[in-house]
Amino acid sequence: MSALTIVMYHYVRDLARSRYPSLKALTVDAFDGQLDYIARHYRVCSVRDVVAAARGEHRLPPNACLLTFDDGFLDHFTTVLPRLLARGFSAGFYPPAAAVEGRRLLDTHKIHLILAACDDTGKLARRLLDLIEARRHDDATPSGEALWREHAVASRFDGPDVVFVKRVLQRGLPESARSALAQCLLEEYVGVDEATLAHELYMAPEQLRCMAQLGMDVGGHGAAHVWLDSLTPSAQVAEIDATIDFLSRVHGRPPVDWVMCYPFGSYDATTLDLLRQRGCALGLTTRVDLASDLARPLELPRLDTNDLPTSASARPTTWAVKVLGDGHG
Repeated sequence: MSALTIVMYHYVRDLARSRYPSLKALTVDAFDGQLDYIARHYRVCSVRDVVAAARGEHRLPPNACLLTFDDGFLDHFTTVLPRLLARGFSAGFYPPAAAVEGRRLLDTHKIHLILAACDDTGKLARRLLDLIEARRHDDATPSGEALWREHAVASRFDGPDVVFVKRVLQRGLPESARSALAQCLLEEYVGVDEATLAHELYMAPEQLRCMAQLGMDVGGHGAAHVWLDSLTPSAQVAEIDATIDFLSRVHGRPPVDWVMCYPFGSYDATTLDLLRQRGCALGLTTRVDLASDLARPLELPRLDTNDLPTSASARPTTWAVKVLGDGHG
């Protein structure tokens, strides 16, 4: 098969008129432009097309593209869905159960809001270091200095200060310490109660059901949105089974040939075995690449929205050239 381009989206919103205009999000205009670009250069496929292709029952078209949206944001219902329907595009949506059903603000999104409310990320990183040291009671807990050396490394889209804050609050400390620090910084920098933030940020189950009825694929993104490879096998069983139970309530029946979008792109061999046993058809990672074949359907790579242009007339990016060629497809 020719390469399949799977594009990963998170926030899509009218940033200038939102509560957090500094949030790292795709603007509505940029999203419209990217859909124009995709419509011009790609053939948008449904999740069901990709499942059938992975089984050898269907052949994907040249320049095939799959659109995926993580985290169950309200943006996906209010902003994304109408635009997809207007173009006749299908897509996959992957909400965490705790956010949508539990209306609980996830720690990872607390971090995003803290960063969006902060006007000096260097100062924020130093504040986090101070809080870490103030809560450090024994040598078993890493020092702020050790955490800085390990985690303050620039990534594709963020500088060292931002990466440090994200990694320390996502995984660099024990869960209880991470949650306490994220909550402290949320109160300090954002100052809005969690129930309000969760209501503003996430879809409701009824909206997910509406999306499914309109032909969108609704798959799993974990129950509590945790790093699966950090869990014991029994804890992974509980997390994956809770994900399936959530999807059963959304769809009104147990999911068939369902999709797992790994929170943080995190999984291991245990995860893959458990998913195979439970009828999972596709797994979406955060590994940046094109899907050159579907031989490993539970480990599909994706591109970030930032890897594609946001206007129909733009020249293809490096990744797009690999699919479309220099002639733009």
